[in-house]
Amino acid sequence: MQSSLLYYLVFSCITNHKLQTRHHSTLMNKHNKISWDLTQRQLCDLEMLLCGAFAPLQGFLNQSDYEAVLSTMRLADGHLWPIPITLDVSTSFAEKTQIGDTIELRDPEGVLLARLEIDSIWTPNKALEAEKIFGTHDLQHPGVYYLHHKAGSVYVGGRVEAIELPQHYDYRQHRHTPAELKALFKKRGWHKVVAFQTRNPMHRAHQELTFRAARELEANLLIHPVVGMTKPGDIDHFTRVRCYEQLIKHYPEQTTFLSFLHLAMRMAGPREAVWHALIRKNYGCTHFIIGRDHAG
Repeated sequence: MQSSLLYYLVFSCITNHKLQTRHHSTLMNKHNKISWDLTQRQLCDLEMLLCGAFAPLQGFLNQSDYEAVLSTMRLADGHLWPIPITLDVSTSFAEKTQIGDTIELRDPEGVLLARLEIDSIWTPNKALEAEKIFGTHDLQHPGVYYLHHKAGSVYVGGRVEAIELPQHYDYRQHRHTPAELKALFKKRGWHKVVAFQTRNPMHRAHQELTFRAARELEANLLIHPVVGMTKPGDIDHFTRVRCYEQLIKHYPEQTTFLSFLHLAMRMAGPREAVWHALIRKNYGCTHFIIGRDHAG
């Protein structure tokens, strides 16, 4: 009797364990998401999407928007947008996905930042993209080189759902979202704001140029340098920041503000100049200074 009871208890425990394991496995399969570790440029792009700097974009471009941007500098719905913001992935990764899937977008440390619901998967014509966006096929151009030798072979498009913004541990006092800058301008009573874009150290000529622009427009001034991805060979942003922080002391404190933009530049010339202006509009600026060889 005792041995029968012992056999029943052991068999019951083993059976329950198998059922629990099978149930757990089912839950894992049901809730398993495809995960993609973002590249440095994609990480910059995602931050700009999540904070509203890339409005009206709600995610990485789908195929119809991508093709419209290349041919007309507009989204499929007619909104002006000159630069394709795409999630490029490897062919092997794309083969695991299908339209309707959800991709978890993670930073290099594995932190979940957003989810993307796929509504387009396609293989782009990169030669056409280079011609339309950069006006050249020359691999000496950093944007063309990146497109052909670093970007993935397949594009995945869809709306993104924010989980959290990427974290920065340097110069937090100089990093602001569009909503934060708009609130600051409102608090200070700034109705006209001219933005200055740079990826280089600023010098006295830049100072004079920005002074004149603000004076002629009777506007306040936003010094808004890029501290994301710039052109290979550019001076690192840590060195440039020390320059900006010194130079800003020579501007009137109540008329000028310094803020950093974590943007991945494309070096796309005229198209990029328009793109930079649209981004600054999203940050609450009314005017934008275009350089002599802007993003060229």
